[in-house]
Amino acid sequence: MRLGKLFLAILTAAMALQAQDNPPPPPPVAASNIPAGTEINVRLGETLSSDKSKAGDRWQGTLQRDVTVDNNILARRGDPVEGTVVAAVPSGHLAGQAELDLAVTSVNGIPVSTDSLNRSGRDHAKRNVAAIGGGAVLGAIIGAAAGGGAGAAIGAGSGAAVGTGGAAATGKKDIKYPVETVLRFYSR
Repeated sequence: MRLGKLFLAILTAAMALQAQDNPPPPPPVAASNIPAGTEINVRLGETLSSDKSKAGDRWQGTLQRDVTVDNNILARRGDPVEGTVVAAVPSGHLAGQAELDLAVTSVNGIPVSTDSLNRSGRDHAKRNVAAIGGGAVLGAIIGAAAGGGAGAAIGAGSGAAVGTGGAAATGKKDIKYPVETVLRFYSR
């Protein structure tokens, strides 16, 4: 019986010494104290896109790395992050520029305000002009070879129609952030 008590006393003393050598990390400071301009890196927990998201939709993710200010940890890597879709505009087939605008609303359940991350899609105009104009020129050449002047006019119209159809079929340029994408926000 004495040997068991002695063993327990030694084990307790060893654990106390180990706790002194490895003190627990200090608790994080509340995220509401994140000063303006602090970088917040978020790994998305879901896919967001300009054609499926709507303004006001909520999204979730996790911190990609600790948020620190003056060597104080304000929030830890892996802490939950929530955000909102500020604006979402899908791309049209022939016109209309896609837009997706996101902001963080909370870190680890504590409200926070960030600048929004805005991304706009590319314009359709240059590509559409090339596709429609190229189709018209090619149609005119083929029509002229087949039927002279009248054939050229018919071919140009047909070629432009084919070019327009091709531009419409391939024209959507929506914005998409796949799940696991890391986005950078700044508190304000």
